[in-house]
Amino acid sequence: MSTGTRKIHIRIAIGGAILMVPLLLWTCAMSSAAAPPAVRRAASAAMPVRYAEGTVHGFLELRTAAGAFLAHGDLLQLVKEDGIESRMVFHFANSVFEETVTFTQRDVFTLQAYHLVQSGPAFPADLEVTMARSGAYVVRTRSHDEGEETTYAGTLELPPDVYNGMVVTIAKNLAANTPETVHIVAFTPKPRIIRLELAPAGTGHVLLGTHEEAALHIVLKPRLGALLRFFATIARRAPPNSDVWIVTDQVPAFVRFQGPMYSGPVWRIDLASPNWPQ
Repeated sequence: MSTGTRKIHIRIAIGGAILMVPLLLWTCAMSSAAAPPAVRRAASAAMPVRYAEGTVHGFLELRTAAGAFLAHGDLLQLVKEDGIESRMVFHFANSVFEETVTFTQRDVFTLQAYHLVQSGPAFPADLEVTMARSGAYVVRTRSHDEGEETTYAGTLELPPDVYNGMVVTIAKNLAANTPETVHIVAFTPKPRIIRLELAPAGTGHVLLGTHEEAALHIVLKPRLGALLRFFATIARRAPPNSDVWIVTDQVPAFVRFQGPMYSGPVWRIDLASPNWPQ
């Protein structure tokens, strides 16, 4: 491979690494279980369950960082025999984003299956990702510009704390506002396992009518290896941090996410309420 070809490949991979910061994905369900005593987590060990997840239907909306409306969304979470299935979907005018994760919560959170679909002009390319607990994955991508389709398949050795689609669930289970580092798989579109630090960054407040609730601000920081960080810096495509806010009064609950969703600009996810027709 020529030097020029190698540089192009590295820039594409770094650009794609931006995509996996949220992960959203994630589960923004309310929790009702009592919190067991804090457990000190070893590096790369699965996150202990402090607040168990249950059945939820949440209403979401997606906006730009400046507040312009993009899409309505739903969070659909079901309790099944083989674990919790959580699906988040946003319907744009002519695009769709859908992320589904199945996980177990027997003492610790463990990802079992992950599926992502993004399609339409709201995204740089159509993408479909399937990944199992075994590490087996299939990635299909289609360029909007050239219409070229590419498929990648293989098997990764996944750490126990891989949490694609579960970042907010993990954020709700941080022990005493202690920073934690977990792993996610960045599909660039080829998969790459990277570390993600969840770092509490202070407490603000949100209003429910006139009632004030404390909201913990957690910064999601992708941690690249030295080589990737070097090329990301010189290419000016380093993955940005993302932000999550969790209401922490007795039962933790998601209230906002802001960051890139697998590609493109920074977007914001907020809770929404249904409107009655006139």
